[in-house]
Amino acid sequence: MPPPNGECLADNAARTIPYFQQEIVPYLASGKNVFVSAHGNSLRAIIMHLDNLSGEEVMKLELATGEPILYEYKAGIFEKGAHG
Repeated sequence: MPPPNGECLADNAARTIPYFQQEIVPYLASGKNVFVSAHGNSLRAIIMHLDNLSGEEVMKLELATGEPILYEYKAGIFEKGAHG
């Protein structure tokens, strides 16, 4: 359910996941480190995709402000890092 004048998680995911795949993943594939800073719902959409979370699981996902979540990209697979 979208907030007033906002977008629901599905709409957000439809926008952020393709961007992530097209603009961020190529940098990771070339061995570069990438820092992503975004609004909570955008991060939820990306994390839902990376961790293959269900809608129910992502609704319970709490993201602390300013607390980094580390993922490692190896051979096309994302793994949560030691601090993730």
